[in-house]
Amino acid sequence: MLIAAYNEEQSILFTLNSLKNQTYPGKIDIILIDDGSKDKTVERARSLGLTNLTIINANHGGKAAALNIGLEKTKTDYVITIDADTYLVPTAVKELVIKLLSGPKGTIACAGSVYVKNSRQTLMTKIQEWDYFHAIAAIKRSQSLFQGTLVAQGAFSIYEKKALQEVNGWPEVVGEDIVVTWALLNKGYRIDFAERAIAFTNVPATYTQFFFQRSRWASGLFEAFWHYPGILLRPQLSTFYVYWNLCFIVFDTIFFFVFMPGLIAALFGYYFIAGPMTLAVIPLGLINNMIFYFGQREQFKICSLKVRKNVVGLILYILFYQFIMNPAVIHGYLSGLFRTKKTWGTK
Repeated sequence: MLIAAYNEEQSILFTLNSLKNQTYPGKIDIILIDDGSKDKTVERARSLGLTNLTIINANHGGKAAALNIGLEKTKTDYVITIDADTYLVPTAVKELVIKLLSGPKGTIACAGSVYVKNSRQTLMTKIQEWDYFHAIAAIKRSQSLFQGTLVAQGAFSIYEKKALQEVNGWPEVVGEDIVVTWALLNKGYRIDFAERAIAFTNVPATYTQFFFQRSRWASGLFEAFWHYPGILLRPQLSTFYVYWNLCFIVFDTIFFFVFMPGLIAALFGYYFIAGPMTLAVIPLGLINNMIFYFGQREQFKICSLKVRKNVVGLILYILFYQFIMNPAVIHGYLSGLFRTKKTWGTK
């Protein structure tokens, strides 16, 4: 278990305690790589007195560098990554391992199912709760049906150690989890998704933090294409979703440069692009989200979890989420396209 941490004194105890309470029958070796923290992350981690915890003090080099340091120290055949502010339900590790080992031949990694932990913090976190609960979970589930989950996210995923070593670990880019996943897909491996391996993580609490996170995700898509353009030609099922991701770039661009200006023009009585009939998409959005909701609620029931009541967040998500997210992804696309200098920002 690898945890890359940088100034995580507020959350590291919560995360480590969730690992301590896992029902996984085997031994879990935890390696915490402190990436040059300036707070009390290490002291708080040591205060738990976990005998299966190894702490490595590293110079501040970024998340990918920290994970690669930890990878060199692992002695197990499989490696799980978890963010330092992520909480795992007690059965999470067991479900993740089961899903990986029961997968078809060639399955060497599996993404966990990540949801929002701090959904009560601000209006932004309330809105994002539904993005994780509906859109992200649904996309990963459908991708896994095509034998190619496109992102084994760093917040909670498992990898076969040999496969990671084969692609030289995590690349030192901002979207390292996206690029390493594509590196594995480019080798012909299969990436799965464990919908019952549930974790909760903190999401950006302000729009500025949200903007740079989603910009980083979008930029990571271009980083993956720059590193592995040949993946578009691979004769495997996952290639379908690689092309589908390309379509998202087109859809997002049209939404930002055509549809959003069209809506503004409609407010002044110019219905060249959008008009009163545009409101018809609202009931369609409601139907779509209700389908997602009932499917996800059943998964939570299986795991003895309840869906939090967040009506305000759901309404705002359906009506406005695309408008607040789209500028961020366009910024990320342009950053990735022109390869501008990037910083980690927020996960």
